[in-house]
Amino acid sequence: MLKLSPSRATACSRRCAPSASSCSSRSPDPSLHHVNLPNAFTAGRIAITPLIAWLPLAPSSALRLTAFVLFIVAAVSDYVDGHLARSRKQETDLGRLLDPLADKLLLLGTFVPMFMLMRHSLAAVEELPARVAANVFPFHTPIGDIPLTWWILAIVLGREAFMTLFRQAAARRGVVIAAIGPAKWKTAFQWIWVGAAYFWFFAATLAARQHWDDLTSWSVFANFNGLVGVLAMVGAVALTIYSLALYLRSYGRVFTGAPVRGRS
Repeated sequence: MLKLSPSRATACSRRCAPSASSCSSRSPDPSLHHVNLPNAFTAGRIAITPLIAWLPLAPSSALRLTAFVLFIVAAVSDYVDGHLARSRKQETDLGRLLDPLADKLLLLGTFVPMFMLMRHSLAAVEELPARVAANVFPFHTPIGDIPLTWWILAIVLGREAFMTLFRQAAARRGVVIAAIGPAKWKTAFQWIWVGAAYFWFFAATLAARQHWDDLTSWSVFANFNGLVGVLAMVGAVALTIYSLALYLRSYGRVFTGAPVRGRS
């Protein structure tokens, strides 16, 4: 067996030490700074949004239940990723870009199928083709069926599109428009509204196949779910308009060139 003399071993260790030091002192790849748990949650939310948008359109109670479960996962992740980013100090430029994008995609991906399935009232079923009539699910309430009208959809989606452009215009002037309390409540009401609608798609499909229409318990549940959905819808629309008015009052000078409160 070959053995090195002490002097040669020392020389070898001295030659190896600088290279080891240089390896250990290398800075990590900057791209890895964006790979963290909060951003993974956000990316996952974006990935499942197409399924959340498509599954309710399939006339299957199982697929509509899957859509509801996926929506709950996405809505919870909307809170979790932000909480983790702040608590772990892992806020990144990629996260700031992806999070609002994921929110807008989820909103669009849920409201489009909702409008397609809820835009008619049950009173209009006889005038609709059978294929369409079998997929009519307005909220059922004690005061009647409440469909999702085009103008409600226009208010909600129009406001989101406007605020996206508004924030970009403010950012070009160095102004950061932070989320305000009413806007956060608006989001909460929106998710309750969507959750009630998605669960209703599943429950109404199952009830039709199980012939529960004449059951008192089913009628009570349908009215309760409908009331939750309609009240959440009214709250979301009201807060949509109110929060927009507050943003315009505080930051409307972005468009006039005058000094704006909230400059970062």
